[in-house]
Amino acid sequence: MSFFKMLIGLPLLIIITVFAFVNNDFATFNLWPFYIEITVSLSVAIIFFIAFGFVLGEFFAWMSYAPLRKALRQQKKQNKKLNKEQQKLVEQVSGLQENIETLKAEEKPAPKPSLKERFKGLFQRKKKD
Repeated sequence: MSFFKMLIGLPLLIIITVFAFVNNDFATFNLWPFYIEITVSLSVAIIFFIAFGFVLGEFFAWMSYAPLRKALRQQKKQNKKLNKEQQKLVEQVSGLQENIETLKAEEKPAPKPSLKERFKGLFQRKKKD
């Protein structure tokens, strides 16, 4: 994108600069409500108004993106809040996993019934309640 800006902007800047410095006549500007007259070279006036227009355009472009910048700031704040909450949940989950592992380690496995007890359990009738 920067290449295209240079491709268009540089020739335009050269043309405006050449046009401004070819016009060396003097121009008189009246500042109406104050009755002040300013006489300057036309080339200086052209360069001044071009620069003023550029700065004004950049200012309006910057102001047009103000809602987007505000939304981005809010999203960053929300992301930080969610990251903190995620860290807390990760710590809770790791603590719970450690608890499960300690409980499994503390739980003693039931002794396996012997072969005699298994056969005894096979041939007994179940009591009805």
